[in-house]
Amino acid sequence: MQYREIKIDGFLSNFAKCFWECDFHSDLKYAILPDGYFDLILEIENNQLKNTSLTGIWTKQKEIITLKGTKLIACRFKLPASEYLFKHEIKSCKDTMIAFNETIWNLNALPFENFETLSFRLKNLFLDILSTERIDNRKIKLFQLIYTSKGNIEVKNLSDMVMWSSRQINRYFDKQFGLSLKTFLNILRCRASYNDIAHGELSPTQNYYDQAHFIKDIKRHTGATPQELFSKKNDRFLQLRTIS
Repeated sequence: MQYREIKIDGFLSNFAKCFWECDFHSDLKYAILPDGYFDLILEIENNQLKNTSLTGIWTKQKEIITLKGTKLIACRFKLPASEYLFKHEIKSCKDTMIAFNETIWNLNALPFENFETLSFRLKNLFLDILSTERIDNRKIKLFQLIYTSKGNIEVKNLSDMVMWSSRQINRYFDKQFGLSLKTFLNILRCRASYNDIAHGELSPTQNYYDQAHFIKDIKRHTGATPQELFSKKNDRFLQLRTIS
C-alpha cells in the first residue's frame, strides 16, 4: 500500500483537511477507524473513474476489503462541508458509505493520472462553491475550536465561547450528523491518541481521567485496546501508519 496526502490550508481548511491518494499493490483486509472526518472517495481504474462514494462520520471501526490494483483518490472533509459544500445532511450515511453522483461536480473530467493537478482543480471547485454561500460564522468558530482542541474541551465552554446554547448545538449535530456533540468530541479525542499509540505510547496523553477510562473510550470506537491497535498497526489497523 502506497499512501500520500496534500494538506489543505487557508480558508478552505475550515471545511476540509486534505486530499489523499492510496495505491493498493495487493489484496488487503483492514479496519477503518473513526477520526472525526468524512470522505468523498473516487475509485480509479486505468485512469478512469469507476466508483464514487461518500462516507458519513465513523463512530466505530469498519472492516474493509480492497483488491490489488485499486487506486483511491479522496478528499477528507471537516463537518461544516456537509452543509456548505454538499448542502445536505450526512446523518443518513453515518457509519457507512453511499454512492455519490459524480455528475454533480463533473468528477469524470478530472485528471486522474495527476494527483496534484486533480487536487488543485477540486480545491478551486470547492472555493467557487463556498464563495456563493452565506456562511454562519458562529458555526465556523465552533468547529475551529472543536478541531483545534482535538476534542479536549467541554460542551459548556464551547457554548459560551460561540454564544450558542448547548441544546441548540446538540439539535444541530443530531439533525446534520446523527450524533451528539459529546460523542463527536470523544471521537476526536480518541483520534488524537492514534499518533501516540502508533509510536507505542499506550498510556493516555489526552484529557482522560485515568488508564481505565482511556482504554474504555478507545475500545468503544475502535473495537480494540491500545495494545491491540499498536500490535496490529502494520496489518489490520493500517490507518495508524498514515495518521498525521
